[in-house]
Amino acid sequence: MNTRRSNGARAVVTAMLGAGLLLAAPWGRAADPGASAPREQVVNLGASSTIEVEPDVLMVTLQAVRDGTEAAAVQSQLKQVLGAALDEARRQAAAGRMEVSTGTFQLSPRYGKDGRISGWVGQAELLLQGSDGERVAATAGRLAGLNVVSTGYGLSRELRERHERQLTAQAVARFRTRAGEVAKAFGATNYELREVSVDSGGEQPGRPMVVMAMRAKGAAAEAAPMPTEAGRMTLSATVQGSVRLLP
Repeated sequence: MNTRRSNGARAVVTAMLGAGLLLAAPWGRAADPGASAPREQVVNLGASSTIEVEPDVLMVTLQAVRDGTEAAAVQSQLKQVLGAALDEARRQAAAGRMEVSTGTFQLSPRYGKDGRISGWVGQAELLLQGSDGERVAATAGRLAGLNVVSTGYGLSRELRERHERQLTAQAVARFRTRAGEVAKAFGATNYELREVSVDSGGEQPGRPMVVMAMRAKGAAAEAAPMPTEAGRMTLSATVQGSVRLLP
């Protein structure tokens, strides 16, 4: 008799446990970690800032060209004219205002119709650059035996860094303002920055620079300063990134 009751009790307990598992099964499925969660609302956007600046560094490249039948003679002539020009340029140099350096020095064979070397052509370069444009231009016009082959304007490191800091701060502020406006437009209360990149290396030339290359023609031409005009350059900074909209 007791055995039957025990067996019956075990049957009831087993049945109740089975019912409990059946009832709990739907909750377990609802808590399934694989169930899809609400997708994040992410927006990609960007902002930029630009400014026009006047370059403060003039760069001039001068070149001497000599040719002849003997390589040694051509090389000697180039050394002589380059040495004299370098001495004169060094006398005019001033720290920060005008720097002097040498550039390419090379000899190349010249071939005749028979394919054999008939002579040699050599070239040597002298580079002038500095923030004192008048000094650089005057020195370039004074160097005898060299021709101006290229000129250009750039920014000193101090001026570039100052403008880049300003542009970056403006671009970041505009990005934050834009992100807030976009979040509000989508009905979000705020936003959270996910990732961002900042590029402050943008540089574009403005209106063309007016430059006149000179070829030395007599003492008067050699002493004349080289006409130049800096023009303007455009610097820019860009901020790109993504934000998550907060409900």
